[in-house]
Order: sequence, then structure tokens, then C-alpha cells
Amino acid sequence: MSKIVWQIRRPSRGIPRPAAPNLRGMSRAELGDWLTRELGAPRFRADQVFGWLHLRRVDSFDAMTNLSKHERAALSERASLERLGVDTILRARDGTRKLRLRTVDGHAIESVLIPNDERGLTQCISSQVGCALDCRFCATASLGFTRNLDTWEIVEQVTRARVLLAEEAARDGAKWTPRITNVVYMGMGEPLHNYNQVRRSIEILTDDAGDAIAGRRITVSTSGLVPAIERFASEGLGLEVGLAVSLNATTDPVRDQVMPINQRWDIATLLAAVRNVPTSRRRRVTFEYVLLRDVNDTDADARRLVSLVREFRCHVNVIPFNPHPHAPYQRPSDRRTQAFVAILRDAGVQCWLRTPRGDDIQAACGQLAAEG
Repeated sequence: MSKIVWQIRRPSRGIPRPAAPNLRGMSRAELGDWLTRELGAPRFRADQVFGWLHLRRVDSFDAMTNLSKHERAALSERASLERLGVDTILRARDGTRKLRLRTVDGHAIESVLIPNDERGLTQCISSQVGCALDCRFCATASLGFTRNLDTWEIVEQVTRARVLLAEEAARDGAKWTPRITNVVYMGMGEPLHNYNQVRRSIEILTDDAGDAIAGRRITVSTSGLVPAIERFASEGLGLEVGLAVSLNATTDPVRDQVMPINQRWDIATLLAAVRNVPTSRRRRVTFEYVLLRDVNDTDADARRLVSLVREFRCHVNVIPFNPHPHAPYQRPSDRRTQAFVAILRDAGVQCWLRTPRGDDIQAACGQLAAEG
């Protein structure tokens, strides 16, 4: 009998493609081409429209007052500025906020705002409705895989958060609006499985005429989709933003169970792909390691992890499992966690212990599961 090979889930539907394109999902260059083709507009119009969309975050073409009435009317007929709806906003004890957002075709996704230790916030954004993979410790995997998010839906998560922060600051009479300084593609979905949309969203978010988020402050996470990691490295995206690899085991039998993608691309194959991702003095590869009690948290696991990552210019994020109803695992004790981390640090591995953020509102790592 032949072995059943694990397969990446197929989406139950495609990205909606309305007749009128949403301009929020176009890079500035793409916007310029579209405006020239559809309106015969001069190239500088792209800079103006892009600024209205991503710097001033307007809701209508009528607000674009440095365009002629004819151009605004034409845009209203041929393009869209649809937005994600906001269902709920939950606030955790530690100040973390979870935004439950609604797509135009009715699907729920979640994004998380996390206060930084320094000034500003990190936003964790989603790239899919559900997820194409089925990591056993992740709540999102329980949803199945509905579809990829379009570029504008990824970018719009940041826009919705910025609008929320501005409204709160105005209401509270604050002198400054808190800034989103970091963006991590670590929400719902496997970002590299939606590579084209994620790449275009990064181009938009880093554009100086819009959100102007520095590429060094953007990190894309992957569960180990090797062909996409190879593309990430070869096409130069690895020179622009960071890569975080969810390792979560030090042997193939354990990783096969915790992360079935390992049945397609084992640890050796994954690390061979990561080896080609460019690094620099300011940019290291991140290995993420979710600690699961009595599964991958022994001293032997820690020593094997040191051997696996020692060759890389990297740091390791150790993440105690965040419990949720969709997984059978438990969080290790604080003593076991500290012992694991100590072995890595004593061996000279740069290691951070990630404190759970927003776990009381199911907003911590691995807990996102926007159902309904």
C-alpha cells in the first residue's frame, strides 16, 4: 500500500474579482499605468491618488480635491474604494487589541495591534481566510481554507488600524497619534502561499508616499513552504523584509505530527532553503519555536535546536504555547521554559522568550480563529 502524502489544502473559492478594481490594491507604478490607460491622466496623478488613498486614507473620490471634477467622476465610474468592515474590537489587559474585520463577500479575518516596549505598535496582519496548511497547534487551522486575501484586503488591515488609532487619539485629546512601527505577517494564513498578493502589499506599505513603513520593520512568517522560500530568496524579497521560519520541532517524526508540511519538506530540506535567504548586519533570519509540553520542550530538544540553527545568522523566538480549544497541547511550566531558553543562551544562540500578548482575548500567537 502506497503512503498517503500530505497535501496543501485547496481554497474553496477564489479571490473576488469585481468589474471595478479597488485602487487600494495597486502599487504606485500599477496605479500610474491604470490611470494613464483608463483616464489618459498624466503620470503625476498616480502620486496624488496614491497619497489620498494611503496617506490621507480618504473614503471617496470626491475627497480628492486636487483632481478635476471630470477625473473624479471617471474614477467613481471605473474604480472602487471598498473597505473592510469592522465587526468588533477587543482590548486585552496588556493593551493588545484584536480587530475582527469583515470582507466584502462576508468572511471574517482578524488582525492584532500589540504595544511595543518602546514607543509605537506592532501590527500582526492576516494573508488568508483560514489557512492552506494545518499546523496542529494553531487555531486558524481549524477553519479550513476559504481563499487568499486580495492585496487591498491585506493593506486595508493597516489602514483600519491607523484610522482606529487616530479616532482614539482625537477622542482622548491626545497630542500624538500612536504609530504602527512594525508589521508582521503572522496572522491568519500562510503568507508565502499567497506570495504575489503579499509581495504587492509590502510594496504599497513601504512606499514613501503612503504608510512608509521601513522594510527592516516588516517580517513575513512561513511554516516551511520551501518553493516559496526559494522564491523569497531568489527574487530579492529577502533583501527587503525579514523572514521568520516556524520550526517548532528538532526531529522529523515530531515535526511531521506538529506541522504536517514537514511530510513534504523535512527539516533538512527546509534549512537548505533558508540557507539561501540573504542576511545582513541589521537583518537576521528568525526561527520561531512554539514550546509544547512533553512534545518538544526537553533539554535534548534544546541541544538539538542549537545544532540546527548554529550555522545561521539568526535569532530564535521561544513561544510558550498559547492554549485554545482547537489543539490538544498544553503550555510548559515556567521552570521548563526557562531551562529550555537557558540552554540556547548558554550555547551562544540569540534567543528571546516571547511573553504571551493578548491571550485573554484569544489574540496571542496561534489563537486567531475568526469564525462566522
